[in-house]
Amino acid sequence: MTAHRFPPAYRRAPRATGRPLLADMASAAELLATIFRCAPPRAGPQLPGDPAPTTHRRRSTVTDSPPAACVISASEVPANRRRGGDLRTVLSPGTVGSTSGFMGVLSLAPGEAVTEHYHPYSEEFVHLVRGTVRFRLDDVPHTVVAGHGVFIPIGVRHRLENAGDTDAFLVFHLSPLAPRPELGHVDTEPAPGVTG
Repeated sequence: MTAHRFPPAYRRAPRATGRPLLADMASAAELLATIFRCAPPRAGPQLPGDPAPTTHRRRSTVTDSPPAACVISASEVPANRRRGGDLRTVLSPGTVGSTSGFMGVLSLAPGEAVTEHYHPYSEEFVHLVRGTVRFRLDDVPHTVVAGHGVFIPIGVRHRLENAGDTDAFLVFHLSPLAPRPELGHVDTEPAPGVTG
């Protein structure tokens, strides 16, 4: 049997002792679960050395089961327009209690762009459903048409621009999660409308 070698970014660091992040997010996640009609997130399987399982109370029952399966419409998630386009993170730790990554959709009007950035902890997988988009990956341009996928490795700077004359629609997934949400995205270009 051959051992698989993973780059350092893929190796799981031991969890810190103390209160798990999921416990800190429980109240917010339960509120979101009510809004999105999904069960609240629950602690997953425990690994050796992990702290005790986190329990969540729901209708006077206590469970240690994984997050419940659910269906969410992109229209139920608020749009994030901070970096350009209409980006909606549909499935995430905050919406469904996912623990290994998140998925969303992006709509770009003709000529609209998402500013350059990179992800220091995550790979990104993008599928172009509709339109023509110019990806700039570490300063190398790639024109992508509907039906194609783009793999963006950890640390690769990328920028997207709708290069067609119709709206573009993309589906994306990032994994693994960054240790904290604010560490998962590093801007390398000012956001639209920001000067200096």
